[in-house]
Amino acid sequence: MERASGLLLHPTSLPGRFGIGELGEHAHRFVDFLADAGQRLWQVLPLGPTGYGDSPYQCFSAFAGNPLLISLQTLVEENALAPADLADAPSFPPERVDYGPVIQFKFDRLRRSFDYFQRHAAAEDRAAFEAFCTANAAWLDDYALFMALKDAHGGRVWNTWERDIARREPAALAAWRAKLSHEQRAWQYLQYQFFKQWQAVKQRANARGIEIIGDIPIFVAYDSADAWANRDLFHFDETGNSTVIAGVPPDYFSPTGQRWGNPLYRWEVMQARGFDWWIARCRSAFSLYDRVRIDHFRGFQAYWEVPADEPTAIKGRWVQAPGFELFRAIEQALRPADAPADYRLPIIAEDLGVITPEVEALRDAFHFPGMRVLQFAFVADTRSSYLPHNYVRNCVAYSGTHDNNTTVGWFNSLDAPTRKQVLSYTGTDGRQIHWDMARLLMMSVADTIVLTAQDVLGLDEAARMNLPGRPHGNWQWRLLPGQLTEDLAGRLREMALTYGRFDPTDHISATRAGA
Repeated sequence: MERASGLLLHPTSLPGRFGIGELGEHAHRFVDFLADAGQRLWQVLPLGPTGYGDSPYQCFSAFAGNPLLISLQTLVEENALAPADLADAPSFPPERVDYGPVIQFKFDRLRRSFDYFQRHAAAEDRAAFEAFCTANAAWLDDYALFMALKDAHGGRVWNTWERDIARREPAALAAWRAKLSHEQRAWQYLQYQFFKQWQAVKQRANARGIEIIGDIPIFVAYDSADAWANRDLFHFDETGNSTVIAGVPPDYFSPTGQRWGNPLYRWEVMQARGFDWWIARCRSAFSLYDRVRIDHFRGFQAYWEVPADEPTAIKGRWVQAPGFELFRAIEQALRPADAPADYRLPIIAEDLGVITPEVEALRDAFHFPGMRVLQFAFVADTRSSYLPHNYVRNCVAYSGTHDNNTTVGWFNSLDAPTRKQVLSYTGTDGRQIHWDMARLLMMSVADTIVLTAQDVLGLDEAARMNLPGRPHGNWQWRLLPGQLTEDLAGRLREMALTYGRFDPTDHISATRAGA
């Protein structure tokens, strides 16, 4: 990995008039801002269709895209929606996503787009849609039926449906597919539009010398097409209920641990099948992104298994996972034919928290870069691996992640001794602590640096993206139009140039290619 830097910004946080960030004009403008700022990376959170709590880490599918990100204006421009359908759009708060009204408005317009497409689409567009459905049938057919079934059952979880369809009995599948054929078609259409728009954004980014870093949660949501369509891959009983679930054990921060509730994989079944589901998942991810961060990487070495009937995560146990065999199989299956001898999977290991030597051995065996978060660095001594003077080259260093407070919010909350330590380490007065921390990262030996958009703007805790454990009010922050200015781009560019994270010759070439 060459020295590079970039920004973390989920597309929902982009500005725009329809209540949530979209994959249209403002996404392309953000790419241009990154290029002008000398940044070579754009990191996003999982792009899947969100469910409970609007979390991108609890999605209805590990393969599908989030229809809420589809640009309505782009649909109009491509003759897939009537201009009049946007004329009466309500006013949404520009600084945050108000998910309830946004979901109601956008899905109404997306359904209108499907109807409009059916009536007015050109032959070549219809052919492109059919080709998309055929190419992605392995996951798309189950996902479309799952979503249509959820609508038909009032949004209820799949194990509360009629027993025959919850168990995917062949006669029930055939009957429901016939009954919901129109609805399935609509869900397929939304995926077609999402992938079409996302690929346009990614192509622009790559043309301007910018790589996309995506995100794969290790586990899937229980209420997902993945769980419903692949029951044999998970620890479910005859009724479809989980027998054991994912979590983490008690620690200093949580005396009862964390009971996540995600279904756990039957790794012995996955291994017997050659890890085909995981290979397909990674193949899909690598078509969307240039690099992939895998969340909760330690779970590939050993995971905390909690009995499903336990109210907390206290009474769990560590269970070994076949991480070496899994990543070997993925590497063999997805290695490009013309790959050099030293080819490595473009994976970033989220190795935060208490990591054992066994987890480090798994990470290092495949040369995956780990993560460093600067906010975690300031403890009693100077041996912390999160302090920049202790970094290794093969890591990705962050000012903070989506789960952290903003740098300004974090600094404002520090006690006096920790604040003194931060100021001593940075050698500053803290009045521009977000830039002080960014400079520490930029000048470090870490090959890859990622700053949050909130930190570049110097925003306080009101701009925090997620507070773990808070059931509501997360994933809402948005950029305001015009916040990412030329002055900010210039400051980032100068810093990236000073610390060898961008080559202006390559930048000029990439800019011309993307013009």
